[in-house]
Amino acid sequence: MTQNKNPNLLKWGIKYSLSAAVTGMLCCVAPAVLFMFGLMGGVYAISFADFFYNEDGSSGTGAWILKIIAVAIGFYGIYSFRKKQNQCSIDPKRKKKNLIVLIGIIVILGIGLFLSFEKWSAWYFDEYIVPAQQKELNIKN
Repeated sequence: MTQNKNPNLLKWGIKYSLSAAVTGMLCCVAPAVLFMFGLMGGVYAISFADFFYNEDGSSGTGAWILKIIAVAIGFYGIYSFRKKQNQCSIDPKRKKKNLIVLIGIIVILGIGLFLSFEKWSAWYFDEYIVPAQQKELNIKN
């Protein structure tokens, strides 16, 4: 009879926190990356991001949907870790401690990565995409 291997706490936490953070910022990270590789112009990158935000710059419905999906990914990571961990024969106290540590990793790292992506994408938009958009709009006029 083979025992299931205990899941790696750190890898699990990084995987789900990174997935949640990228999902939450998909509205800004995706157009920035596409613009960076020359697959999207400035006007299209701005219009893609504008779809997710209100005119005053606050989060719109699309951005909130992405944030809710990001939180759901974090919860799924915790749920699936717990389910996988319960297949292993380890001490119940250790299981509880692992679960608390995982929740901490996903929450802290997920929010940290989300805020970092948000700051980076805002900087990238201001530094590169907005000037490209202005240049594209001036050429067309």
